[in-house]
Amino acid sequence: MGPFLGQVIVEPFFMLFVFGKVLGEIGFTQPGFQQVLLPGVVALNSFLVALQNTALPLAIDFSWTKEIEDRLLAPIPVALVAVEKAVFGAMRGLIGSLVMIPIGLALLDDVSWPLEKMPVTLGILSLGGLVGGCVGLTLGTLAPARHISIVFAMTLTPIMFTGATQFPWRSLETVRWFQVLCTFNPLTYVTEAMRGLLLAPGPKTPESIPLWICFSAIGAAILIFGMIGIRGFNRRAQD
Repeated sequence: MGPFLGQVIVEPFFMLFVFGKVLGEIGFTQPGFQQVLLPGVVALNSFLVALQNTALPLAIDFSWTKEIEDRLLAPIPVALVAVEKAVFGAMRGLIGSLVMIPIGLALLDDVSWPLEKMPVTLGILSLGGLVGGCVGLTLGTLAPARHISIVFAMTLTPIMFTGATQFPWRSLETVRWFQVLCTFNPLTYVTEAMRGLLLAPGPKTPESIPLWICFSAIGAAILIFGMIGIRGFNRRAQD
């Protein structure tokens, strides 16, 4: 539990602290930015924690420890073993994101998280963890283990900064090319769903992407990356 909490807390904590606390106190962010940032960081944690906790163990299991061979002896289809890996990563992503809610409320000044929104919050974060797990399943089965650190370095940072976690997606209308780029990141729809749930549109808070579009995009990403990941898992299991 200790190493897991350290993994899921340190990076988002410093993101909230620097972007939400420090920059706000020295006047480099506008009032209300903290309330925009917190849902984005919580969504980011659900996605990235699930991705990392699916991809990295798979790469290790298939290449060094060979522990995956024990799992493949279970009396179930091989595809269900792959699904289990993604679901387990999603569960860790959900826990990692929920941990950040009280931390954000304690760290930031002008933020709130209504308790009546928690059931829907759990649903969105669960989907965010599941899509992150499916992306992790794809990376963990398609990338060679000796290159997994390079793959992480080349994918995690772009995912983090094109997922609309630090800014509302509609605020990018003056930077159209970057807005289009963000639409291809499944994390964008998890983040926008969280903001659509928690934030009311206002002069400084653009309207979020409608929830039905977010859920449709997340579902499509789960289906696409899940199918690619399962095919890759089957191929690696047969090697």
